[in-house]
Amino acid sequence: MRYTIALAFILTVNTIFAQNTDSYWQQHVNYVMDIDMDVKTHQYKGKQELVYTNNSPDTLKKVFYHLYFNAFQPGSEMDVRSRTIKDPDSRVGDRISKLKEDEIGFIKVKSLNQDGNALEYVIEGTVMEVDLKRPLLPGDKTTFTMDFTGQVPLQIRRSGRDNKEGIAYSMTQWYPKLAEYDFEGWHAHPYIAREFHGVWGDFDVKITIDKDYILGGTGYLQNPNDIGHGYEDEGVKVKQKGKKLTWHFKAPNVHDFTWAADPDYIHDKRITEDGTVLHFLYKDNEKIKENWKKLQPKTEELLSYFNENIGPYPYDQYSVIQGGDGGMEYGMCTLITGERKFGSLVGVTAHEMAHSWFQFVLATNESQHEWMDEGFTTYISTLAENKVSVNTSDFPHAGSYRNYIYLATSGIEQPQTTHADRYDRNSAYGIAAYSKGAVFLSQLEYIIGKENVEKTLKRYYDEWKFKHPTPNDFIRVAEKVSGAELSWYLREWTMTTNTIDYAVRKVNTTPNATIVTLERIGLIPMPIEVKVNYESGGSEMFYIPLRIMRWEKPGMENTVDDWAWAYPTYDLEIPVGSFKVESIEIDPSQKMADINRNNNTMEIK
Repeated sequence: MRYTIALAFILTVNTIFAQNTDSYWQQHVNYVMDIDMDVKTHQYKGKQELVYTNNSPDTLKKVFYHLYFNAFQPGSEMDVRSRTIKDPDSRVGDRISKLKEDEIGFIKVKSLNQDGNALEYVIEGTVMEVDLKRPLLPGDKTTFTMDFTGQVPLQIRRSGRDNKEGIAYSMTQWYPKLAEYDFEGWHAHPYIAREFHGVWGDFDVKITIDKDYILGGTGYLQNPNDIGHGYEDEGVKVKQKGKKLTWHFKAPNVHDFTWAADPDYIHDKRITEDGTVLHFLYKDNEKIKENWKKLQPKTEELLSYFNENIGPYPYDQYSVIQGGDGGMEYGMCTLITGERKFGSLVGVTAHEMAHSWFQFVLATNESQHEWMDEGFTTYISTLAENKVSVNTSDFPHAGSYRNYIYLATSGIEQPQTTHADRYDRNSAYGIAAYSKGAVFLSQLEYIIGKENVEKTLKRYYDEWKFKHPTPNDFIRVAEKVSGAELSWYLREWTMTTNTIDYAVRKVNTTPNATIVTLERIGLIPMPIEVKVNYESGGSEMFYIPLRIMRWEKPGMENTVDDWAWAYPTYDLEIPVGSFKVESIEIDPSQKMADINRNNNTMEIK
């Protein structure tokens, strides 16, 4: 009884941004699916057996499924939202509203049972609500069996058939997927445009399709010698009988399952130095072959960079597949459009591959914390791309800073705590998630030092891999690594649209010192680094700690008294030496995201 009360108390005090590894739990699923695809009608029949384990402290009386393909129908939430948002995604626009019956997407549930007993359910758009026959107690498990049919939509937004580059099938979000239940409750969000959240588990999937089609995606192929197409063991002669082949995949410990198929795929395979098998599937098209061949050693370099700077890739293979409508990450693979210049091909591969760490191993809820998913990925993939690129930059995140400052001064910014589907504009979402999310980590280098950020990313991976970390989980790791108090930074940067703006206000000279008056104009506080340039050509750095951090960055030249947030100004006293002060500059590193750098410097006349 005492244990039950204590556990209940811990779970009660958890909030949207707070959980910890001591009280942490997560649900588990095992999927077994058997799919038969008709490439003439673009429809498929499916059987699904799903074993669901309730690791929560709650008794569950219902469950929810995602039926994502239902979004691709005229009048759906995705359709209407795309036609009414101020700046629609050009890949969608009004296209869904114009789909014909044989072009729409759907998933239709024919039957659903729990442990052999028929269940009642209601489907509303892309979400199915199911009442359980038997409540699922804490620690209990149950088996759901389902028969369903689906139709693959004409390519619109990530999923579908016949994309603009001629790829037959991009099969993402294609099956009835159990929604996540965690310490916040159910996450049965309708599919409107954006991101995803899934339950960790094992997948066993058989896909029967016309034998001319070549497949790639999530999971390890179990019957390569029955399939051929470059998957078979060396020296094995494959005999494909009949008009169809059954591809059998198993994927351990993932939270999604994706596949792509085309009869004209070239399949290349590269084994890296650490033994990871890289698969490349792309169209047999002379215009792109050279770039896709050159991409392969670059992909190995990228894998090595992420392994070294985050943590070891935990699966035995990764596939880069031409498909989709841009670039999108999935378990053990990515789908990218392939008719690109080489630099763009490397860039999109770097970004989507980095998602294998920031989302597919460190599985944040991207619908609620999209900036962690996209921002952390942008941060690390930018560094990786800069490393493997011929033309490197001393400040690779400069573009993210420019985008963020544009957003912060545009009047359309919303806090990063906004649900991914609730942004007023697509542009506001994109910059907040990708650019402002990347600046969060780059600016953290300014706050606690680059070495501490590097250590934080590795420890974050070690502590939270194969889990669902929240923003607070990350910042707590950063605090443990550095020793600094950082809750103020997480709160100000992600929960508000407050900005950073510091200025050199005035300079007074006395017989004994030069007094530089600094001013905090924006509401977000920061530790301040000031560079003092002397007429002699020399310079000195002064470091002003931020009081609420209760910490000082090590290795700084001249650390002075701290600056409390409530004080709008600060007098920095520079002792008179043998040289006269020529100019003052706040933050010469430019890693502090100051929205107005014009007032950061002052020449002394």
